[in-house]
Amino acid sequence: MSSQDWGYSVENGPATWIEKFPEARGARQSPVDIDTSRAGSGGSAPPLVWRYSVNHPRSVVNPGYCWRVDENGYHSELRGGPLGSDVYKLQQWHCHWGAVNGEGSEHTVDGRSFSGELHLVHWNMTKYNSFTEAAGQPDGLAVLGVFLMVGSKHEELDKVVKLLPYIMHKGDKVTFSEPLDPSHLLPRRTTYWTYPGSLTTPPCTESVTWILFKDPVQVSAEQLALMRKLRCGEASCGEEAMELLHNYRPTLPLGNRELRDYGIH
Repeated sequence: MSSQDWGYSVENGPATWIEKFPEARGARQSPVDIDTSRAGSGGSAPPLVWRYSVNHPRSVVNPGYCWRVDENGYHSELRGGPLGSDVYKLQQWHCHWGAVNGEGSEHTVDGRSFSGELHLVHWNMTKYNSFTEAAGQPDGLAVLGVFLMVGSKHEELDKVVKLLPYIMHKGDKVTFSEPLDPSHLLPRRTTYWTYPGSLTTPPCTESVTWILFKDPVQVSAEQLALMRKLRCGEASCGEEAMELLHNYRPTLPLGNRELRDYGIH
């Protein structure tokens, strides 16, 4: 099913997804509200460790519902924490945002929204042979979630944001080779919450170990404004192709899933 069949409008938004994507009805759906009073201690897990390639060509794409940076298969590693010894490889990273500052994150913390949320999507290369294969398995994917709040300009993220005018419409894509370090998108402190969940976009497959950093990172109001100028239609639709003002799925019940806190205890 193409992304044409879903989006964030009244007609095709999150409330309608369960009609077309049966997995969206499941009990392991994301995002959720992080109720900090419910989070159990993660205990003494091994530290979360990542290593990313900096110098390689990346693509910035408009798939019709966000901007996305494809890593184009270059080597990277994420392991430790709730992932144990399995090694996960970075596939792509993308962003969700709102129509106004102070809303736009998919996850919330004790009911509070942030102005956006970055997702770094990794797949389990220890157990599976491809992203597609891993995406269908309960332990196939790991997503690092980073909350965005309005403040100073984010220099690393700006390498992507300044290219957004070139991918205004669905299907647009540019390649860039400027060095970029995905680890600079993450907050300095490695304290986080983790729980088992799903992709937050159709088909909403229940294959994600979520790792949500507690500390937000700052982006400027101007950077968020540029994201809101993206369109979710093809250029051939004309200027009425809808603005991508908000692209976040509302929170869903955590249910009886375990939420763990890897913090400073």
